[in-house]
Amino acid sequence: MAIGLSSIMDKKELDRSDILAMLQCGEEDAPILFRRASDVRDRHIGNNIYLRGLIEYSNICGKNCLYCGIRRENKKVERYTMTNEEVIDAAMTAHRLNFGSIAIQSGENPSSAFIDNMEELIRTIRKRTGGQLGITLSLGEQTRETYQRWFDAGAHRYLLRIEAASEALYRRVHPDDDMHRYNRRIECLRIIQETGYQTGTGVMVGLPYQTMSHLADDIIFMRDFDIDMCGMGPFIEHSDTPLGVRGTDNLFIKERFNLTLRMIAIIRIIMKDINIVASTAMQTIDAAGREKAISCGANVVMPNLTPSKYRNGYRIYEGKPGYSVINDTNISGLNFNMIPGTTLALGVWGDTPHYSRRMSRT
Repeated sequence: MAIGLSSIMDKKELDRSDILAMLQCGEEDAPILFRRASDVRDRHIGNNIYLRGLIEYSNICGKNCLYCGIRRENKKVERYTMTNEEVIDAAMTAHRLNFGSIAIQSGENPSSAFIDNMEELIRTIRKRTGGQLGITLSLGEQTRETYQRWFDAGAHRYLLRIEAASEALYRRVHPDDDMHRYNRRIECLRIIQETGYQTGTGVMVGLPYQTMSHLADDIIFMRDFDIDMCGMGPFIEHSDTPLGVRGTDNLFIKERFNLTLRMIAIIRIIMKDINIVASTAMQTIDAAGREKAISCGANVVMPNLTPSKYRNGYRIYEGKPGYSVINDTNISGLNFNMIPGTTLALGVWGDTPHYSRRMSRT
């Protein structure tokens, strides 16, 4: 199989059957896939690892996704919204630690108060850091006007995970109502891209009802959508949700982890110059999970800068790791000694070359 895998990866264009073959490669061949992905990253974008300080602004969410711990109908969650001062303090911590960028994440909220306040926060952070701190947003589905306002205020990346590129699968893990429409999410991704953001999406690996064919189509979706960045991780149950009522399925959790590593490697081989996140969900399953993701081609890590008093409230899935101390010697528990051959790139935004190439074609 090793020879066959190498010949597939040597192709200039990979078709769906090639992607399926890579997804299904055995444990003895997976290291070949991972080494190729790491080599592709180093050759096309370098061996730099970029940091995005994560700020989990609010767990108030209007959505009711069947897998998410902060879904609207979960009454066990203590809801919170960080104060503006707390958000700015977290951003200034990222700036002081020379992270280069922050990522502001929140439950989905289309209210005018939320939109206005976020615009003000973006402008304030840009001003307080002299425009030196990059700003990524992951704030769900919004209107074209809202995306434009936040972009004009100074945000320049936006992540909206599709979670499942198959409409049929998407509908099985979301309620069937007007708040959870597959076509609406796709349209929001298009608007984000048209607005001028570096555009990211991603999927969950190991969802109920998901097949290898679904995952192959997920990769093709991201390739054809021409994304600039990818954030994906293994599905981890939350016991207060319809899809996690029985708790974490430990029998298959390691399989999801290994399959996610293969997904990261394949998307790196196919989309050579995008940014790929080594997600916290990987670390939830394996203490060195983010480092292993980096060894498979990822190049972005998101240390959590959310104040510790809020972190238990932003449990999208169970077992999410958290660190109460953030300083120069403990960057959210990341052990860079485990990633030989990579360089921690401090003080830079870490924009993807893919974005520049894509914009030059428009």
